Amino acid sequence: MNLDPKIFEPKRPGSQDVAWCPGCGNFGIRNILKRAFVELGLNPWEVVIISGIGQAAKMPHYINVHGYHTLHGRAIPIATAVKASNPELTVIAEGGDGDMYAEGGNHLIHAIRRNPNITVLIHDNQIYGLTKGQASPTTMLGMKTPTQPWGVFEEPFNPIALAVALNASFVARTFMGYFKESVEIIKEAIQHKGLAIVDILHPCVSFNKLNTYTWYREHTYWMKDHDPYDREEAFKRAIEKDLLPLGIFYINERPTFEEMSPAYKRDKTPLWKRVPKVEEIKRILDLKRRF
Repeated sequence: MNLDPKIFEPKRPGSQDVAWCPGCGNFGIRNILKRAFVELGLNPWEVVIISGIGQAAKMPHYINVHGYHTLHGRAIPIATAVKASNPELTVIAEGGDGDMYAEGGNHLIHAIRRNPNITVLIHDNQIYGLTKGQASPTTMLGMKTPTQPWGVFEEPFNPIALAVALNASFVARTFMGYFKESVEIIKEAIQHKGLAIVDILHPCVSFNKLNTYTWYREHTYWMKDHDPYDREEAFKRAIEKDLLPLGIFYINERPTFEEMSPAYKRDKTPLWKRVPKVEEIKRILDLKRRF
């Protein structure tokens, strides 16, 4: 097993520019991901990261794995399709709190229902960083932004409570400032069989002057003696506001989308490895044309 995270450094001849601000939490999350991949014994060609649009969604540019930079909020359905086509891959859907909870919110809800065996990582800095600091679904009440100069008055979106309420398969939250703990949570999420959702708190040093590194350390705590198989207790923790709990909230082991798919009921061969039967395809198309 290669224990050098440099194996996941991007191969980008002629350009080493990184479009993240100095001090951005995305750098820390990238380092956490690289360490988690190494400790899990993964190789770059065994991992694919699907992202949407935003600063967080640039991750595939800056890490040496398979990557697909798709449309705003559309990482989850693409990741679901990739995993269904090739279950042998470790598939990660990744994006920011705006990308995943606003534009991609509907996909998140229905992914919880389907339970594909993918990991969903949300960079939650409570602001839209790419478009210069507009309020996101998780921006705190009262915070003033370029589009809410009077202060945000909408209730912040609670992704943990939503995921537990919908009986998601794996729900966790961490703060990227806690490196070792975050690595362990990401590893558990990747190893979990089913949809694993990890809300990763991190600062936006340019446009969110409230939720800083210090703020997150002072307003979070690690859950201890918490049973992640107790759904009722997980929900109680999820709606805490004064201090935000960190750790694994809920685990619900149930069949995955791939296991329930008719395509894999009798044949476990990944779809991409199957030789298409031309005559059978023609028969199906002809049958459809009759109607």
